[in-house]
Amino acid sequence: MTVVRQAAVAGRFYPDDARQLRAAVREYVAAAAATETAPPKAIIVPHAGYVYSGPVAGSGYAQLQPLQGTIGHVVLLGPAHFVPFRGLAASSADVFETPLGPVNVDTEAVAAALKLPQVQVLDEAHAREHSLEVHFPFLQVTLGEFKVVPLVVGETTPEEVAEVIELLWGGPETLIVISSDLSHYHDYETACRLDGETSKTIEESRIGDLRGDRACGFLPIGGLLRAAEERGLKARTIDLRNSGDTAGSHERVVGYGAYVLAADETASAKSAGSRASVVAQETLPDDPPGEAEEISSADSSAMDDEQLATEHEQTLFVVAEAAIQRGLSYGMKPEINLGDYAQLLQLSRATFVTLTISGELRGCMGSLRATRPLVVDVAHNTYSSAFLDPRFSPLTLYEADRLSIQISILSPPQPVSFDSETDLLEQLRPGIDGLIVYEGSRRGTLLPAVWKKIPDRLNFLSTVKQKAGLSPDYWSPTVRVDRYTTTSITRTS
Repeated sequence: MTVVRQAAVAGRFYPDDARQLRAAVREYVAAAAATETAPPKAIIVPHAGYVYSGPVAGSGYAQLQPLQGTIGHVVLLGPAHFVPFRGLAASSADVFETPLGPVNVDTEAVAAALKLPQVQVLDEAHAREHSLEVHFPFLQVTLGEFKVVPLVVGETTPEEVAEVIELLWGGPETLIVISSDLSHYHDYETACRLDGETSKTIEESRIGDLRGDRACGFLPIGGLLRAAEERGLKARTIDLRNSGDTAGSHERVVGYGAYVLAADETASAKSAGSRASVVAQETLPDDPPGEAEEISSADSSAMDDEQLATEHEQTLFVVAEAAIQRGLSYGMKPEINLGDYAQLLQLSRATFVTLTISGELRGCMGSLRATRPLVVDVAHNTYSSAFLDPRFSPLTLYEADRLSIQISILSPPQPVSFDSETDLLEQLRPGIDGLIVYEGSRRGTLLPAVWKKIPDRLNFLSTVKQKAGLSPDYWSPTVRVDRYTTTSITRTS
């Protein structure tokens, strides 16, 4: 049975007649110019009634017109206005209905997001919420067919929002939309000053300076900026007005801004040459890397020109064990004070942490791309491996006494260029390459040490495809592949 979330503010925030609604959206979009030379990855747009914020929202959505037929997935985040709650709220609905027709929910992506502890299903948060709903008609008119991941943002942190956005970042088929108005109920001159300051804050990615009284969606904005800054993306203001400019008096106005995040030509060139500059954290389960292995010259590039001293390795294991103990004792994620650790351990690195008992996998979670300090990534991935791996129940105190911990530190993933599957297979380096396979919104990976279990190139690639939810013999011209190496260290209880 299909679960439908019915439109809650049609007829109030925007027309409930399909013909009038479509005409209104087209008018708002047509009145604005597409100014971006690069396709936007994300936009920030307002969510008030169309008569007030529609023209400014239209400026943002005008930038998407060249993307119709390209965008198949939209990650939509907006602030909660009615229901207080902790974290981010997903919906159990399969469809969000508007006067223009249904919008299908990307249920697979929602399921992936729900594996993060800060995300929950909370239909009450969606029932009356307008911050997401008002954007569906704009998206339907500008993009056509797409699937959506609708998330209402409650009491949380920009870092927790960023973790969700990073998980759902996807490729060029995925658009991120953040919903937010700006200042509320100041006189016209005061609002212009405050909103100008907020726009500068957004453009300069000063996340700590964002405030709820200046932008109701400051938390999802902060999360987007946090995820984007690691990828070299910055926000650019393309429209900044208030209700006094659109349809109201100047006595008490509400501010609206439209912002675009797109890679400039310089960033694009860097991205093409080195995927290290385009980073996205992904928390994925993986197979166990196998038996303990020492750091070798074959995978030493994972730490660039730096090498872990024995004392650093010992520190990482202390951190990992502390993360497990905190989870067992308090059911809480680890907390790390960076000032307590050596500079090398503060460098941004991606890791996988694999837990085994008597050689059998007990949990493996990790990050494919570096978005946080090495010591922080190890702590959080250890916790996830012990308590959040969906293939296992949470670790018990009895099991912890018999646990082996392997930490794999990844090099930045590099794209592989190939003409065919045969060409790709010939380029693979058994025992050295970890692979990431991308197809649309799907992705899967295997660590380099899994070559010990699967030494055949074709079988290795087929298994990575299966990790991505594809058939072993699947092939398409749109398949993308990155490879990386690892430095691995192991401690056995």
